Amino acid sequence: MTAVARIYRWELAKLLAQKRTYLGLGAAAIVPVIFVVVLLLQTGGPNDVPLGRYIRDTGLAVPFVVLFFMSIWGFPLITALVAGDIVAAEHHNGTLKTILTRSRERGEVFAGKVLAAATYTMIIVFAMGLVGVVAGSIAWGFHPLTSLSGTKVSAGHGLALLLASLAIYTLPLAGIAAFGLLLSTVTQNSAASVVGALMWALLMQLLGVLPGTESFRPYLLGTQFEAWHGFLRVPADWAPVVRAVWVCALYILLPLSAAYLVFLRRDVAGE
Repeated sequence: MTAVARIYRWELAKLLAQKRTYLGLGAAAIVPVIFVVVLLLQTGGPNDVPLGRYIRDTGLAVPFVVLFFMSIWGFPLITALVAGDIVAAEHHNGTLKTILTRSRERGEVFAGKVLAAATYTMIIVFAMGLVGVVAGSIAWGFHPLTSLSGTKVSAGHGLALLLASLAIYTLPLAGIAAFGLLLSTVTQNSAASVVGALMWALLMQLLGVLPGTESFRPYLLGTQFEAWHGFLRVPADWAPVVRAVWVCALYILLPLSAAYLVFLRRDVAGE
């Protein structure tokens, strides 16, 4: 575990040295600010999205509304930018052979990359939530939140619900990251991996709105972006939350297992 921790820290350091890391984090942080500014300049609102009609009642509502819009392509793109590059970049820079022929086990290297990608995914989601609450509270105050059931919950309770919602929201993003990491390992091409992971995410979204997909729609990765709705009901609806946990676990573990096998068997002689 010590070796994995060292590799994990090294992978984080490499992410911090890349421009795309800051571009993704900056995009996640600026979107809620732009959203609040636009709403301040107009009278209408996103009344047809969850909590949209209550967005001017409290700053707590802002991150929830932004979650809805960012799930379509925003967060998937930001996640794919890093996950699709994390292995392929080593091949492009000619450093993969050096890494895989050191004293570190390949499994340890792979685990460090997975943990780094997962950390980045979590940070961008929670960064959006933090900035959204701050920007929304400056504009409209930090007041009680109206749940999806129409009942009021205190500001403190609403903040706890937001944290839980952000946590469950990271699971389908982790599924996208896992698929991007698989493509990054197999193709060794950053551009192909990023685009492929984004297309995979958009396909999941498309299947979720097509007629005739009702029977398997609850098990699509894109549907799990709505699991946080269960926290916003009184009493809480745990069914979508529990389903998101095990469904996303499959979307995460299957591509990661395949990527791990490819990574273990990679021939570095020609790297």
